[in-house]
Amino acid sequence: MQIFGYGEDALTLWALKQNISKILGEFQDTTTVSDCIAFYRPSFGRHGKDGSAIFGEFDAILASKQNIYLIESKWDNHTNFSNEEFPLETHQILRHQIFKWYLTHWNEKYSGDWQTFVNENQERFPFLKKSIAPSGSLLARNLECILKKIREHCSVTSERNIKNVFLFFYNSGKSNPPTKIANDFTLIPVEYSGETNDNFVTLFSE
Repeated sequence: MQIFGYGEDALTLWALKQNISKILGEFQDTTTVSDCIAFYRPSFGRHGKDGSAIFGEFDAILASKQNIYLIESKWDNHTNFSNEEFPLETHQILRHQIFKWYLTHWNEKYSGDWQTFVNENQERFPFLKKSIAPSGSLLARNLECILKKIREHCSVTSERNIKNVFLFFYNSGKSNPPTKIANDFTLIPVEYSGETNDNFVTLFSE
């Protein structure tokens, strides 16, 4: 049996299976791949452009023993790609800022008691027109699950250990990775031409 996937979502999953060491190496992270955990396309509400508590869907989150990597990914078939700069949208940057805030303010004392977390932190939530996920909501449950797993895996959650990563998949036969990206994101180019057949990537084969 073989499983094929198309486009940047499939390439992101392929990268999580085959290229984690490339991400770790970019940050001189000495954690072994087997000691990492990853979340593929974790959703905290679709898009997150309105004024509610939702703030969108990451392409991936990777946690090592040393760092936490919040990942956006795009490929060279995307209409916004110009061979020089790939602009991130405002809501993409905002979701990184919001989740970084959750990572640095939630801790194990709030486990199973999200309402206390809301009560103690709502007034210092710094994002205009946004609010902390309300207790009992699906968003709060999803957040607590992932925050708890990350905390169990990586005890270091200071801001300097939270990295914004932009994975860019390119085919060297037809394109080059961009040279510019938002200042607080680290661009990691990943060459994919040897892994695809007509833009389909093999995700599983036996």
